[in-house]
Amino acid sequence: MLKKVLSIFLCVVISVFSVVSVSGEVADKPNISAESAVLYCVNDGKIYYSLNENKRMKNASTTKILSALITLEEASVNNKQVKFTNEMTAEGSSMYLETDDVVTLYDLACGMLICSGNDSANASAIAISGSLEEFAKRMNTKAKELGMNNSNFVTPSGLDDDNHYSTACDLAKLMAYAMENKDFAEITGKKSVTVDFISPKEKSVTYQNHNRLLSLYEYCIGGKTGYTMSAGRCLVSFAEKNGLQFVCVTLNDKNDWDDHIALYEYGFKNYALCSCDDRDFYLDVAVVGGQKDNVTVEAVRNYGIVMPTADALKVKRTVYLDNFIYAPVKQGDYLGKIVYTLNNKQVAEIPISATETVNIK
Repeated sequence: MLKKVLSIFLCVVISVFSVVSVSGEVADKPNISAESAVLYCVNDGKIYYSLNENKRMKNASTTKILSALITLEEASVNNKQVKFTNEMTAEGSSMYLETDDVVTLYDLACGMLICSGNDSANASAIAISGSLEEFAKRMNTKAKELGMNNSNFVTPSGLDDDNHYSTACDLAKLMAYAMENKDFAEITGKKSVTVDFISPKEKSVTYQNHNRLLSLYEYCIGGKTGYTMSAGRCLVSFAEKNGLQFVCVTLNDKNDWDDHIALYEYGFKNYALCSCDDRDFYLDVAVVGGQKDNVTVEAVRNYGIVMPTADALKVKRTVYLDNFIYAPVKQGDYLGKIVYTLNNKQVAEIPISATETVNIK
């Protein structure tokens, strides 16, 4: 990367920070028809819209976010082949597995996320844990690890059970975590998936994703639908625009597609991600009394700040660094900083450090 030479005692560079699609207008929060909803920002872990977000509710097949995640984590270690048996059958939405069909755990995860197969959820649970009950224990352990303190899972498919419930807030946390899994993110973002069966060898089926938001909203990159008569329409989705990432959750919502779009538009219009990316910041600083005349310094952190869009252009960047230093200098020594401020208040600080060692002459 291009190096720049620093030659003043204290370098103070102030520049107006720029972002994409800035608007000074603040949109009103949308009116939605969900019983419970949340707009959760993945970048900073904050909630920017909420409606009964901690209300325990039936969440139908959005449960399969957790079941598929566990399945993919297992498959990354041992993508075992699973023979479908009668005990794995389930009512409702299906991958249409038949007795003695053989597929991999990865394929079963595809069946859960794309066509919401209850049969694939049961098959995975039994193949991994030996029974639906034991798999549910694993689901609840994972949920607790993720801080889903208002959730309890009984079935891997999400079919109704009085003791099976979650919340909009918990499901947002789950989806944000699940999207960190490369396989999960790749599968849930596809509009269709073709599974080539191991047995029978000639069987190959293409499944269409139930998540219509992938086609309806350009920034949607993943999600999971759910429905039972008791739970109503449930939807968890993930969208990204200009680096800003949101998870939207609606439970018992007859107008879920439009409501998710409205919530995302609210979030993307009113908030922006200011990326304090100083990974290309390299300078040569003079060294007094060293075996070399200068040392290269760098600021390697990439820091993102979510803020109201109207404030984004007000962010200022200031570099503090002496024009010379005394030997010795050790690699990694803190030599300065880059500070980002908004209305004279610091919002981020990036350290500047030495990339090499310079000993005394």
